[in-house]
Amino acid sequence: MQEMWFFLQLLIQGLAVGSVYALVALGFVLIYKASSVINFAQGELLMVGAYICLVLLTTFQVPFWAAFFLTMAFSVILALVIERLVLRPMIGEPAISIIMITIGLSLVLKSSIAAIWGTQIKVFPPIFPEAPIKLGEIVVSQVYIFTFLASMAFLILFALFFKYSRMGIAMRATANSNQVALSMGISVKKVFAISWCVAAVVSAVGGILIGNINGVNSTLGSVGLKVFPAVILGGLDSIPGAVLGGLIIGILENLSGGYLDHFFGGGVKEVAPFVILVVILMIKPYGLFGTEEIERV
Repeated sequence: MQEMWFFLQLLIQGLAVGSVYALVALGFVLIYKASSVINFAQGELLMVGAYICLVLLTTFQVPFWAAFFLTMAFSVILALVIERLVLRPMIGEPAISIIMITIGLSLVLKSSIAAIWGTQIKVFPPIFPEAPIKLGEIVVSQVYIFTFLASMAFLILFALFFKYSRMGIAMRATANSNQVALSMGISVKKVFAISWCVAAVVSAVGGILIGNINGVNSTLGSVGLKVFPAVILGGLDSIPGAVLGGLIIGILENLSGGYLDHFFGGGVKEVAPFVILVVILMIKPYGLFGTEEIERV
């Protein structure tokens, strides 16, 4: 019985973290669908959002909700600057060149954060109630519950945006075919910019939520790499797949850490997503919902 409660506790915590991974994975998929580019700076956008919110809360004593919306506004501006100055001149260039730029961008953002705020772990002031909730024999910190609810709310919000809004429909059309979208009068450059803005916003939300759980330092950007297996699992061009992949990776990561850490002396949680990535690529190279490319000769 005790084992069952332990399993359920790990499962709940894994769902909370996995829901954040799903948000960040959404950013990966959006940029890939719009421009066929994998953005390796996604984790650093998450880290920047977390730091901006933390500074507003601690240095400027801004209320959380105001700090949250100011962080979202900053993320949009940062995404527009990156898209306009760095990525738009690369339109039409080989995809590998743009991918290398995103890797360079991730290093620049990470180095800038370390130079400005150092490398020490910084802790968010209490935002969510600190008293844990007891469900039977399960004791769950409220930060995990609020993290899961907030992540699900944003995922539903963006799902509605993509399905019903004019811009969401334009983004889906562009993802299917740039040429068809252009022929219909859709501004592909505008869609690219909006894709980067949405990716930066969901990453910032993820950074704030993860920062409340684990604290913030200059290694927070590594979450982006941990999310990459979730993107591959779901399929690089599948939004539902990104959500499902994030939840699965979060759960498997937490379970592997809970059950295997004491056998290997720790560190299993950090390695588990990449082990899963290797297995996925061996069995399903295009992920669970990815579009298979078939070439006929």
